[in-house]
Amino acid sequence: MSTTPMTSPDPLKAEIDELVPDLVAMRRDLHEHPELAFEEVRTSGIVAQRLKALGLEVQTGVAKTGVVGLLRGEAGSADAKTLAIRADMDALPIYEENDVDYRSQVDGKMHACGHDGHTSIALAVADILTKRRSELKGNVKFLFQPAEERIGGAKPMVEAGAMKGVDGVIGLHLISNYTMGRVGVRSGTVFASADMFELTVHGKGGHAAMPEGAVDPIVIAAQIITTLQTLISRETSPFSTSVITIGTIHAGTAFNIIPETAVLQGTMRAYTKEHREKMIRRIHEVAEGIASTMGGSCDVTFFDGCPPC
Repeated sequence: MSTTPMTSPDPLKAEIDELVPDLVAMRRDLHEHPELAFEEVRTSGIVAQRLKALGLEVQTGVAKTGVVGLLRGEAGSADAKTLAIRADMDALPIYEENDVDYRSQVDGKMHACGHDGHTSIALAVADILTKRRSELKGNVKFLFQPAEERIGGAKPMVEAGAMKGVDGVIGLHLISNYTMGRVGVRSGTVFASADMFELTVHGKGGHAAMPEGAVDPIVIAAQIITTLQTLISRETSPFSTSVITIGTIHAGTAFNIIPETAVLQGTMRAYTKEHREKMIRRIHEVAEGIASTMGGSCDVTFFDGCPPC
């Protein structure tokens, strides 16, 4: 006769299970009250209040609306290492169409990237680790970052000293194409760089029925868009990953007039610093070269985004 060995209950899992209702409630509250980059006043206030209630050393107003909370472990030496746990807090300028009880109460603003979840998870981790302070052989610094979306709140937080004394960092990101309960872990780069660029194509306006007297910036723009994709299909190794997408095109005021300019906006993503630099250089060369060859010109502007991380 076989017997199944008895397993002792996992106290950590029990603690986590106990916190789940509060974690869900916090996430939904933050979801209802989204705040854009550097406007996270309510969110940062909630974060600071919770961290102070746990007994952490709290700094507010870091990089305007960022919050830092330090949990000192009691089982380590004076030179114990410090691990940072980072979460972002800002929402996106998007109108929420989801029909849920906790949908955004602010028109034109929504937590569409999961930062409400990131903040709630980090607060739950702070709660759990605080209860185990006596067991910690090192320190844990909680970093609640503002302005992750586009503007880039990480750099001003670093400049404000948020990373001082930190030996390592843990970050996470919710992802909707994983099934619930699945966790993906890897070393190295997880997210690509995220750069925005704008191409302003200059031509010569004229009548649509007499194109020979004009330089059509729309036709130039079409050639640029098509050729930019060859930077991926013909200049990027199949073993590398990169993306160039043109998201907006604005040109013209009437159906029978060739306009003076066409403005394109897009994004470029790359997984290494070297490939990112190459793509930026080649986008300049392709856009400017094609425009010049076709009798026009092109101004290329890059808005420096986040590096691969």
